Amino acid sequence: MTSLIRKVWGSVVSRSGSSSASGHMSNPNPLSEHDRFLQMMYIQTSSTGEFDRIPIDIFMQILKILGPRESARARAVCKAWKFLVSDNRLWIYFLQNQPEPWDSVFFAETHLRSGYPLQVFPSQMHDLSFMHIYGQRVEVPGALIIDGGSGYCKYGWSKYSSPSGRSATFLEFGNIESPMPSRLRHFFSTICNRMQVKTSTQPIVVSIPLCHYDNTESAKSSRRQLKDAIYSTLFDMNVPAVCAINQATLALFAARRTSGIVVNVGFHQTSVVPILHGKVMHEVGVEVVGMGALKLTGFLRDRMQQNNIHFDSLYTVRTLKENLCYVALDYEAELSKDTQASFAVTSNNWFTLSKERFQTGEILFQPRIAGMQAMGLHQAVALCMDHCHDAELTGNDNWYKTVVLAGGTACLPGLAARLEKELYGLLPPSISSGIRVLPPPYGTDSAWYGAKLVSNLSTFPRSWCMTRKQFRHWSKRKLIW
Repeated sequence: MTSLIRKVWGSVVSRSGSSSASGHMSNPNPLSEHDRFLQMMYIQTSSTGEFDRIPIDIFMQILKILGPRESARARAVCKAWKFLVSDNRLWIYFLQNQPEPWDSVFFAETHLRSGYPLQVFPSQMHDLSFMHIYGQRVEVPGALIIDGGSGYCKYGWSKYSSPSGRSATFLEFGNIESPMPSRLRHFFSTICNRMQVKTSTQPIVVSIPLCHYDNTESAKSSRRQLKDAIYSTLFDMNVPAVCAINQATLALFAARRTSGIVVNVGFHQTSVVPILHGKVMHEVGVEVVGMGALKLTGFLRDRMQQNNIHFDSLYTVRTLKENLCYVALDYEAELSKDTQASFAVTSNNWFTLSKERFQTGEILFQPRIAGMQAMGLHQAVALCMDHCHDAELTGNDNWYKTVVLAGGTACLPGLAARLEKELYGLLPPSISSGIRVLPPPYGTDSAWYGAKLVSNLSTFPRSWCMTRKQFRHWSKRKLIW
């Protein structure tokens, strides 16, 4: 550090000499108001002698080169250096050079750091010390994330860029006739063994599949019992801290939102979930469409059989659905187009599909094509928006106008654009104005990434996790769902 500053000091002396010789010339790069304030504070509080002559911009560049560890140590030199090193812009620079995207970090630290209940008015940038946030994020222990999806479970370390593995979800794991606690214990033990971790060493973040949607006392009791069972099982396995959040909320966090409507296309059914400030609005109503990924795969299978397209297994059909199928923006117009395309499931096993490519996704909007009597996806979302509008939960009706898609089937190309188009045509302008439909931000792993945002927070696990002692204290009270 000393040698670096000496080299810079030599260039500063020469620069100041040339500046004196041409003092009559105007500065081509005048300091900003913020930098002038820093320079004034630097001069007033500095006690480093000739080093006071180092311009602020060069000093900040030195700190960026030194890195966060050495910059933090430089705070001890004098009050002026402490003041400059604490500048948020420096630590934002360091955070921007971390593996996690800066926009996700900023969203998490300004909206999620308080834990439940989320702040209605999140922290603003000028209220935060990103130097402290950086230091706290470095010290946050890694957490094991278990996203118990409706089709299959994704698990992995919060410090990793993506899930490490997949397995059956705990709702379908092991013997489904055995009691839930024993199935949960078998499920969690299996994942911990695969990850080769001791349960007593790491916090665990669990995403809870969407179920028991109603606002009835029976549904509330069922949700509470499931969450209690998860906490009890993990604490019996000596897990130090547990965070359990439902999948829809985590998918919303992954899209960097705390309020909106999540459309989760699950394995067996599709859920339309209104969420306000991170909490599911069961009192508004969760709409459920009895159609999910399995139904679309089955529809494509039937069409392939009708067209004498032979396949070996349902896995082949699902692979073709994921790689060839899409949702048409205009279904009738698409019928007259040449939509033939081919895909190789294996190196020598090619399949060619035509109209099946867009007819498969169309049953989400026209269930009658598949012989079902149910409302379409756009109708369910419109109904949910209508209920949100009538509920008048906040003074700002825009909270429900962001729709976030979640689930593997929600990744079908064109689904977001088609749903947005249908909503604009179905709803009155007072509700439809400003509607925006977002595709799954991280594909099939959106809920896992939402949990990753939470588990890497500077305030984790303190603000989000429950310990065994807290669980015992609160077990007889209503847990936030």
